[in-house]
Amino acid sequence: MGHIEVVKVSHTLSDGRVLLDEVSFRIADGAKVALVGANGAGKTTLLRLVAGDLKPQEGGISRSGTMGVMRQFIGQVRDESTLRDLLLVVSPPAIQSAAAELDAAELALMETDDEATQMRYAHAIADWSDAGGYDAEVLWDVCTVATLGLAFEQVKYRETRTLSGGEQKRIVLEMLFRGPDELLLLDEPDNYLDVPRKEWLEEKLAESPKTVLFVSHDRELLARSATQIVTVELGAAGNTTWTHGAGFGTYHDARTERFARLEELRRRWDEDHAKLKALVLMYKTKAAFNDGLASRLQAARTRLAKFEEIGPPQEIALEQSVRMRLTGGRTAKRAVVCQELELTGLMAPFDLEVWFGETVAILGANGSGKSHFLRLLAAGGSNPELEHLPVDDLPIAPVKHLGVAKLGARVRPGWFAQTHDHPELLGRTLVEILHRGDSHRDGMGREQASRKLDRYELAYAAEQTFDTLSGGQQARFQILLLELSGATLLLLDEPTDNLDLASAEALEQGLRSFEGTVLAVTHDRWFARSFDRYVVFSEDGTVREVPEPVWHEGQPVRRG
Repeated sequence: MGHIEVVKVSHTLSDGRVLLDEVSFRIADGAKVALVGANGAGKTTLLRLVAGDLKPQEGGISRSGTMGVMRQFIGQVRDESTLRDLLLVVSPPAIQSAAAELDAAELALMETDDEATQMRYAHAIADWSDAGGYDAEVLWDVCTVATLGLAFEQVKYRETRTLSGGEQKRIVLEMLFRGPDELLLLDEPDNYLDVPRKEWLEEKLAESPKTVLFVSHDRELLARSATQIVTVELGAAGNTTWTHGAGFGTYHDARTERFARLEELRRRWDEDHAKLKALVLMYKTKAAFNDGLASRLQAARTRLAKFEEIGPPQEIALEQSVRMRLTGGRTAKRAVVCQELELTGLMAPFDLEVWFGETVAILGANGSGKSHFLRLLAAGGSNPELEHLPVDDLPIAPVKHLGVAKLGARVRPGWFAQTHDHPELLGRTLVEILHRGDSHRDGMGREQASRKLDRYELAYAAEQTFDTLSGGQQARFQILLLELSGATLLLLDEPTDNLDLASAEALEQGLRSFEGTVLAVTHDRWFARSFDRYVVFSEDGTVREVPEPVWHEGQPVRRG
């Protein structure tokens, strides 16, 4: 049995800004609840409060059942930690502590083989057993076999960074769903997963008896998995939450109806407020000439004071208004031409022509070469001419290939990197980046920069450095830089992975008005529906075009 109850929880940031203001919601046993809201609204902070990483400054949180947590960094591990280290990170504190002592005792025994050290090692083994360490290793073995096809003993010292983001996510999710915890907190569990793995996650959520609170921006996953949706709503005095007690299919209509109801309640309150103030003013004027009306004046003042003490109805949440103005420009009719192109070790030779104005979704499993293909085009193709050089200063690693990938005349590639890895932006504030410009992009005054940031709902983060932004904020800023760059070919690698719902919809709208060509690698089923063409990179190394999205190897293609 696992439940969560959050009662009037508030959280203030170190700069004094109120992030969460009297947040309240309840999650019943066995529910699958999605936590949604704008990037930077406080979803991850709220998860950390529920997990116990942070203590509520006001209010309280109660929960029942043991808890397993997947934090946002899973899938992004690039250090020298091992697979065993990764699994320990999501293990209970008792196992983490016992593992640390066992490792230290083993190291000490390698250096000094005396009786005291041997006793320490024996105690460490006993503590490891008492903490459930050997049971955990059995579970880890099941998870590594299910994910990698290899026993835990074979891969436990493998560096985590050698696994793809999807493999890191999948192995941790396997452990959490198979483990004993009754309550799971999952921060963006679908990021880095290809569609078959997302469907696997949807099945796990549907069949698991566990209570799950998860953050996701994947509209298809929300529609298929969420039994309830908690929205972190933006507010001028701090963000609050609203709970929709049903699935994503009715979410937008319910939200629209709620805003209309709150707007009507506020209109009526304002009207009644104005009438009471007018009544007080009338009696005040008349009482100046008629002492007999003094009691009526006092009664009217009392009514007004009580009315104002109760206060207006709930404020309507501030709505995001992300406006992306991707302009582009005319290019040659053939924007991209690939002839006998083969990315070394990844795919067989293939031909492809992409015409000006087309939008092409690049589909396929993780590791099939999609991102390498985009990176080759981002660098200008096989033998780039001066006009084909990238529109920013982001360093692009070369891609080994045979054959030819060529860009058409006046095609300037702009690349959205999936990893958000921008060393040239680190340590710089957003307004500074826009103010100074770069070798490809003109700088601008601070007032103009603020207006640009405001269109992307980033004005409040203008003085933050790029590396301190959330993943979604970084994604929006990358798209803003593409807007300002003059790119006529957009190469988007998983652009919606970290975007909130409103931003993803704004991107779709921006691409519809873009005068240029778009190639996007995506596992976002909702987003993919808006494209003109679909190219599938298969696990067997072949590349084929299909008339509609194909997410599984061997899936038949319906025609006509």
